[in-house]
Amino acid sequence: MAVKGPQVFPRSEYMRRLTAVKTKMTERNITAVMITESPHITYLTGAIAPCDLRGLIVLLSQEEPVFILRWLDVAVAVQEAYLDRDNIISYSEEFVGNPNINGYDAVIDFLLELGLGKAAIGLELCNLTVNSVEKFKTRLPHSRIKDFSHEVERIRTLKSNLEIEVMRQAAAISDAAVLRASEVMRPDVREADAIAEIVGALARGANGYVGTGIAAVYLAATSRVGNPHTTWSEDSFQRRSQINLEVAGVRHGYHAPICRTYSLGKPSDRLRRMHEAQLAGLEAGLNAIRGGAISGEVAKVIHSATEKLGFEKRSRAGYAIGIDWMESTSLKLGDSTILQPNMTFHLHLGSWVEEDFGCVVSESIRVTETGVEVLTKAPRKLFVIG
Repeated sequence: MAVKGPQVFPRSEYMRRLTAVKTKMTERNITAVMITESPHITYLTGAIAPCDLRGLIVLLSQEEPVFILRWLDVAVAVQEAYLDRDNIISYSEEFVGNPNINGYDAVIDFLLELGLGKAAIGLELCNLTVNSVEKFKTRLPHSRIKDFSHEVERIRTLKSNLEIEVMRQAAAISDAAVLRASEVMRPDVREADAIAEIVGALARGANGYVGTGIAAVYLAATSRVGNPHTTWSEDSFQRRSQINLEVAGVRHGYHAPICRTYSLGKPSDRLRRMHEAQLAGLEAGLNAIRGGAISGEVAKVIHSATEKLGFEKRSRAGYAIGIDWMESTSLKLGDSTILQPNMTFHLHLGSWVEEDFGCVVSESIRVTETGVEVLTKAPRKLFVIG
């Protein structure tokens, strides 16, 4: 029998989260919800490992949710999740690789066994295939299927103090990777070799806390610096070239992204001016963010600061972060979200003005009653190397 591993959070933390979900279920008169989004499953159970098709069933009638997943994934679920062993249920290999049935049939069987064939069932429709939704409607013809998409994500947006501490740990790992990059990125060094060192820093961690996962690493060098989401190439770094880097330290699924730009040699006047405009926008955002501020108004302040220095930021100024990097709330013009203490954001001043030119600087932050806590602490500068 699998042994339960160390738990990241106490049971009371998961009960708090579940209470919030059940409150929403009660408001919408929903008896059971099937959670399928991986970050939401992590949030509600502590289970992180990727698994085959699975469903987490939250029932108003039971204290703990029931986790239904493939039999060979049960061991890791037992180790990682806080759940009682009886609430982790396996489905057999019969449901795997079968064109007619899959793991959702096992979920439906479970709901029918509980006598919920006529109940209101919530599904995260946003990430289910049309065929999967049709399966629920066909096999539960008397149930009332309700869309529960984004409900857990909205709850996740407001972090507990325990979560904030884990994000601080992730941010320190991000800082270590940024500094390691400044040590290994040199002319004639292969991009792949530099990335190996950067990823090594993300794994080794910082302040006694190891990285428990590796998020995507975005590295754009030379002519590719106009692309925000490209990775390393087979090339070597060139003298007098520019490198944009975006990384995120990871602790137990929680991500703390950071961006920095590096110049191998003296930066161009254009790069320096653009970076200064981004720093001005970043500072303006940090000064405007606080509990009670409106997301769109913060974005307006940021855009105004960069435009005063001659650069238009065409993308949003940031987005909420947490488990699995990104949440849905944006620091974006027109967004009416009221910021609350312990919301966390990637305040991102990256700008891409042409297909072959862009520059990045960003911080992971926590909203407080009176301002912000900057979680990432790497030098906020244009790194000039050589």
